[in-house]
Amino acid sequence: MDKHAIEVRGLTKRFGRRTAVEGVSFVVPTGAVVGLLGPNGAGKSTTLRSIVGLQAPTSGESLVDGVPFDELDDPASHVGVHMDGFGFEGGITARRHLEICRIATGAERARVDAVLEEVGLAGEGDRRVRTFSTGMAQRLGLAAALIGSPQTLILDEPANGLDPDGIRWLRRFLRAFATRGGTVLVSSHQLGELEQIVDQVVVIKRRVLFTGPLEDLVGGGGESLESRYFDLVEGATA
Repeated sequence: MDKHAIEVRGLTKRFGRRTAVEGVSFVVPTGAVVGLLGPNGAGKSTTLRSIVGLQAPTSGESLVDGVPFDELDDPASHVGVHMDGFGFEGGITARRHLEICRIATGAERARVDAVLEEVGLAGEGDRRVRTFSTGMAQRLGLAAALIGSPQTLILDEPANGLDPDGIRWLRRFLRAFATRGGTVLVSSHQLGELEQIVDQVVVIKRRVLFTGPLEDLVGGGGESLESRYFDLVEGATA
């Protein structure tokens, strides 16, 4: 049986009368880059937050390396997370922010400089976070996700605010991370960029519309991920 870095099984989350996701099931194979796609309000962030224990599902479960997130020993070594809502204290430096993350995860001191270098912020560690552009803040968020040397990254719209050079850098970084044996689950609206790096795709609109290899979705007829994505979501009921 293939090993899966992440398994989502029958995930349903309701907020009062509103159902954010219903019966969502998919797997993220170890060593793959998997794109989680869907329109605004489709339940992508709800799904990601449920995987990493930030909210309890109404029913169903999510597993990371075979166990629920809150049962992981040393969770930061299993999964690094960067998503909306993970803010920064603007008055401290980037280095101080990462030092707080390092202490919280139990990582070695050397990891702060290592991750600053890894995300291209080696010369910016002593700048206060409030002076960062949106793109620099995205890189800092990725650095924080990497601080525990995780095997898996879960990223929610990591390309927001990046310029074209930054987007190209992110694409290469994520592909290299997977080539070294890491796993990536990434939510993004930038379908053209995702098509260049993902191995598999999960498309949701409250329910799963497609899950599987990218090539199974786009086929051999020259269709793009974007065109097939809109075929799915526009034909789905809410």
